[in-house]
Amino acid sequence: MPTARLTHIVAFCSVTLLSTSALAQDWPQFRGPGGLGVSEAENLPITWSETENVAWKTALPGYGSSSPIALKGKLYVTCYSGYGIESNQGTMEDLTLHVLSVDGKTGKILWDQRIEPTLPESKSVRDHGYAAATPTTDGTHLYVFFGKSGVFKFDLDGHQIWRTSVGSKTHDWGSGTSPVLYENLVIVNASVESGSLVALDKETGREVWRAGGMRQSWNTPHLVTTADGRQELAVTVRGWILSFDPRTGRALWRCEGIPDYICPSIVSHQGVLYALGGRNSKTVAVRSGGRGNVTQTHKLWQADVGANVCSPIVHEGHLYWVSDRTQAAYCLSLEDGAVKYSQRVRMQPYASALLADGRLYVQTRNDGTLVLAAQPEFKQLAHNKLGDRSTFNASPIVCNGALILRSDENLYAIKKTN
Repeated sequence: MPTARLTHIVAFCSVTLLSTSALAQDWPQFRGPGGLGVSEAENLPITWSETENVAWKTALPGYGSSSPIALKGKLYVTCYSGYGIESNQGTMEDLTLHVLSVDGKTGKILWDQRIEPTLPESKSVRDHGYAAATPTTDGTHLYVFFGKSGVFKFDLDGHQIWRTSVGSKTHDWGSGTSPVLYENLVIVNASVESGSLVALDKETGREVWRAGGMRQSWNTPHLVTTADGRQELAVTVRGWILSFDPRTGRALWRCEGIPDYICPSIVSHQGVLYALGGRNSKTVAVRSGGRGNVTQTHKLWQADVGANVCSPIVHEGHLYWVSDRTQAAYCLSLEDGAVKYSQRVRMQPYASALLADGRLYVQTRNDGTLVLAAQPEFKQLAHNKLGDRSTFNASPIVCNGALILRSDENLYAIKKTN
């Protein structure tokens, strides 16, 4: 092979590897790449406190339950202020929505884009407030969902490009789903706002397709790759797990699911979907790729354990989560749904766990962060507290090799400092 050609190939491979490595460090949507809650980061701290392994702490301009996302070392997160918060009840006319950019290395707020909401909003947003949807990014723009106030597109300097409504209804529990991207589409589960799954053109914000039937559904849609390499868009609603063609919104299949409102988002592995939820707590495994009602043909197993809010993690043949309802940690076999352990921790999470470096980081609402071994025998490695008296509803993420935690009042970077 000629030397020049070999040099070109080596250079190309080096650039590809660098690009892949950089991409792997980004956290572009709710629960990160693929919506699975799994990070490739290593050497994260196991223990921390107010005075140990805190790289920085930044006061936020408002409350929120949304998780940050990370892109090229910067964080993007949403908040709300002026109304409906403990320190300042205010009036609804004072409500302000925020989209922030934060330097991931220093915690400095780089910009704070303030948005006037569409009123009236719900007077009561139990548990998670007016900023619950996690943003998403395609690497050049941000896409943000604020319920009835709409879907927004921003550039990375905070300039608004478009704003589109996906419905005008509200609910006392608020709006809890996050947008996902597929090719040229921004897809939102607007269950509260219009009872619909809505796909918008990324460039213009115009509606491309809409699918109804989003009944009592507070979960973020999930893209799953089938056994034959196709992609489907799955979401859970009261009573059913539903699958759609993400390009057109055409319904593909449905499977009997959980007979209650659904908050946890689906995860998948090797074409199998795992959905949990409901006040009676159930978990369902269903194989993707079917057509019509697949309950008898593709439903693999059902277990009578689950969670009301928290989404699970798939790791090495097992499914893990800590339930907000039972305050117990669970591990199930992916093969048959057999419960490997059920261990009371007596702490309530609202966030979904993060898997990194063989450990599960479980953020509780008011009792700190549990660190558990990601193995089918229960082992608690640490229980860490920061002294922050506000509520932690956001799921942890990783940015610049640091664990990022978000409370109603502060953003933290947790990193080994010595």
